Amino acid sequence: MGALHKAHGELIRVARGHARRSGEVAVTIFVNPLQFEPGSDYERYPRPQKTDEEFCRTAGVDVLFRPSAAEMYADDRSVFIDESSLSTTLEGKSRPGHFRGVCTVVAKLFNILAPDAAVFGEKDFQQLAIVRRMVHDLNFNVEIIGVPIVREEDGLAYSSRNQYLNPEERKQAAVLFKALHAAADAGKKSAQEIVALARNVINQAPLAQVDYIEVVDTESLEPIEVVRPSSLLAIAVFFGKTRLIDNISLA
Repeated sequence: MGALHKAHGELIRVARGHARRSGEVAVTIFVNPLQFEPGSDYERYPRPQKTDEEFCRTAGVDVLFRPSAAEMYADDRSVFIDESSLSTTLEGKSRPGHFRGVCTVVAKLFNILAPDAAVFGEKDFQQLAIVRRMVHDLNFNVEIIGVPIVREEDGLAYSSRNQYLNPEERKQAAVLFKALHAAADAGKKSAQEIVALARNVINQAPLAQVDYIEVVDTESLEPIEVVRPSSLLAIAVFFGKTRLIDNISLA
């Protein structure tokens, strides 16, 4: 959705590696109104067009596709894509309709650009899982490539929303990485204990307000009670009005 940063650069680097010399790398930038619930930050979401253009140029992007909302959505639109299983937990529970917007716009972009492969970051783990399911269920001929989370020096995952944080919020946001690693390194098998440990660490930051902390299965994204192979600790936390998400593998 623009406001490109180092993590986007890593997506481009991975895409270039898969495209090789004979292929092309395309970047789509579109602040998708369907992904924003009423009263959210759609209007104030950063849109630094010239900076993003230069970022893509420097990164060696071949095609920059940046449509307007009017170009992507007709006023009388009536067809959307819903995923009915993986989207009911975590972000889907906190942000109703969000993944309807994700699936709809990603499907449209696949149809418009017809890529051989598409690259997504693992910070938005649920989004990646849902896109993979959509590609599988709807028979899109697109390879989906996941890229590990890219972090700043203090561990905070890169996000375009990080720029919303004031200096004190930004300082305290480093507690997310600290909590994830404390929970992952504790050697506990009980999801309840892992969640409690992560919550206690996050609560050390006075400005942090937890939205959710959950241990889920990486395939179904359903909550689990005991850590097993393919388990994920996922969190969403507010710092002021800014909501940040992150995750870590537990197996």
